[in-house]
Amino acid sequence: MKSERHNQESTLRDPRRAIMDVLKRQGAQPAARLATRFGVTAMAVRQHLYALQEEGMVEAHTEPTGRGRPTKLWVLTGKAQGFFPDAHQELAVDLLGHMRAQFGDAGLHGIIDRHSEAQGRSYEAVLVGTKTLEARVHALARLRNDEGYMAEVKRDGEGWLLIENHCPICAAARSCTRLCANELDVFTRVLGPTARVVREEHMLSGARRCAYRITPQS
Repeated sequence: MKSERHNQESTLRDPRRAIMDVLKRQGAQPAARLATRFGVTAMAVRQHLYALQEEGMVEAHTEPTGRGRPTKLWVLTGKAQGFFPDAHQELAVDLLGHMRAQFGDAGLHGIIDRHSEAQGRSYEAVLVGTKTLEARVHALARLRNDEGYMAEVKRDGEGWLLIENHCPICAAARSCTRLCANELDVFTRVLGPTARVVREEHMLSGARRCAYRITPQS
């Protein structure tokens, strides 16, 4: 039994990073659910959570269950967000500041617009041949995931939710919100006229993630 338990727990490679990735993607989680996900004991997961808590990476809060003891949920802290790649955030923010000083807001927006147009063309080149809207949504999510957005797709009613659990350009987007506005335009463009795209959750507005509702339209 001891050997079997050791083998289970050894399957969790780089356990603290794995736990943080799940909390980033899924939000608040109880230790028992994390243990089930990784196939290890709840005690093993709690040990990693307590270590992360000491490092200031996670914190716990309780949620009433209506019956019995409240559930303890673990979430990432603000400090933990810096653990995930942010695409050379200081350099990006500095460059945006210099471009704004040199060219003004209009000039900066023009540069960002040209970048977004090029990004849209590169996405479209990959999506060529995808015949259904669902296939395009999943292909777009894969592209975004490759760029560090921790993207995933969930079926929801008549359409889909394209969820981005991380924003590798968050600091730059805070400095120039045009980046976020153009992101929505790029998605609408590459998914085509049969898709309606609405951003329902936005990190810059305080949400844990960005989420886009995509529904078919004629």
